[in-house]
Amino acid sequence: MSVQPRLILLHKQKTSGRVRFLCFSAGIVAFSPLPALAALRDEDYSPKIQFHPTAAVREAEIHLGLPEGAIEPEAEFSAWVDTPQGDVPVLLAAFTDLDPPFAAAERTNSRFIAITESRQLSELERNLLRRAYEHVLG
Repeated sequence: MSVQPRLILLHKQKTSGRVRFLCFSAGIVAFSPLPALAALRDEDYSPKIQFHPTAAVREAEIHLGLPEGAIEPEAEFSAWVDTPQGDVPVLLAAFTDLDPPFAAAERTNSRFIAITESRQLSELERNLLRRAYEHVLG
């Protein structure tokens, strides 16, 4: 099984609790879109393979031009997407600064969106955002 984990990146404002997701030109999963035939697995699905998020988080920091430690993994979150190439894990990570890294988003033709601004995304991505949002808010 050759799967590349995907990452959802978010920023949670420490003072207000406002949650925004980094949205790329191709969607909310970093750094390559999920295939058209992808389907979100049931939340109870738990494969034997687990992915540690450190490598994906560091890759995101490098891709966005951020220093090490600018993004931290959100523990205990994982979602699995069924694709024609096999199951793909989707991990969650948060920016650590007080404010979202707007300059990094601009450099990568990305933008931060609230969950209420996700109508243009696919149903799969909206469901991934819902799971991530519920996880972050507890």
